[in-house]
Amino acid sequence: MKRSFWLASYPKSGNTWFRILLANLADPGDTPININMIDSTEGIASARWRFDDHLLIESGLLANDTIDQLRPAFHAYLAERTSDDVPDKMPVRFVKTHDAYTLNTRGEPVMGGRRGGAGVLLIVRDPRDVVSSFAHHFGQSLDQAIGTMNNPRYRLAGDRSGQPPQLRQRLLDWSGFVASWLDQRDIPVHLIRYEDLHQAPQVTLATALDFVGWDPGPAAIDRAIGAAAMDELQRQEARHGFGEGGIRAQCFFRRGLAGGWRGDLNATQIARIEQNHWPMMKRLGYSASNVNYIAIPQEKIDQ
Repeated sequence: MKRSFWLASYPKSGNTWFRILLANLADPGDTPININMIDSTEGIASARWRFDDHLLIESGLLANDTIDQLRPAFHAYLAERTSDDVPDKMPVRFVKTHDAYTLNTRGEPVMGGRRGGAGVLLIVRDPRDVVSSFAHHFGQSLDQAIGTMNNPRYRLAGDRSGQPPQLRQRLLDWSGFVASWLDQRDIPVHLIRYEDLHQAPQVTLATALDFVGWDPGPAAIDRAIGAAAMDELQRQEARHGFGEGGIRAQCFFRRGLAGGWRGDLNATQIARIEQNHWPMMKRLGYSASNVNYIAIPQEKIDQ
């Protein structure tokens, strides 16, 4: 049985880029892997079709809390039966998730605890950079995106008026999401900063792979990094589209910058993010801006 590892991140923090890096590592070919065929890593843990297919139940008929009661056993079931599902070229099973590490109404970890995964690669990104990418992907203004990231009750696919292709995911606010994974004690955590993937990709990727017990070698890592370069991903998306792109965004692979927030956000927007998330930002090693908070009304900070 191959071990399962979560690839956890708040949306627009680099999860898809990391999955493409892994897919290129697992593919021995000389050309970059097709971004629409990164099946060497699983899609998202909240995919409704997979839940329905394995449980032989129509999840659209269930309340969200009921689904959360079923998810621990569902994730454990998949983790314990990886041998037939994971390609031979991939030594472990990777599963993307945007779920925070939360408990259901029975007090059980929704992600299945130790049975659901052997560990988690937690991918984080400066929240000031997340804002621009989040707003673009979900068709929101920057201020709306900041409000979403500051909302401790935020969830994806929780609207019961329709049936989204994903199950409900409770994300909390940005800080709450990161803390939920960092502070849980069920499974080991390895932290990956998006900025470190940019600045020192070889070391950052090799260290993450060592955490899961995979040593593909420096040459394979260098090849994967080149194959997942942003201009290559943009070229492929322009030519073939990208199946995981948002319906409101013109493109998924937009800029991939680290530090672009300095030209994107005004002083009030920066203050709203920093005043809500500074303890976690500091914990992750991010630096504060020189914004003067005193002049900003509290009601703007709390929006």
